[in-house]
Amino acid sequence: MAQELSEKELLRMEVEQLKKEVKSPRALISKTGKEIKDYVEAQAGSDPLLRGIPEDKNPFKEKGTCVIS
Repeated sequence: MAQELSEKELLRMEVEQLKKEVKSPRALISKTGKEIKDYVEAQAGSDPLLRGIPEDKNPFKEKGTCVIS
């Protein structure tokens, strides 16, 4: 589709997109960064990437072996 549009049309689309984005509410990184940090620290206890998965609850653990004779 982009190949079918002229450069002028592509630039017009880009400007329209930027007009939409500039209206988005913004927040200071000093505030949102602290909120993200607090959330991550609060969820760390239940994060399987940090704690690991107990062997009895691991859905990917091999249930048994396959023997071909």
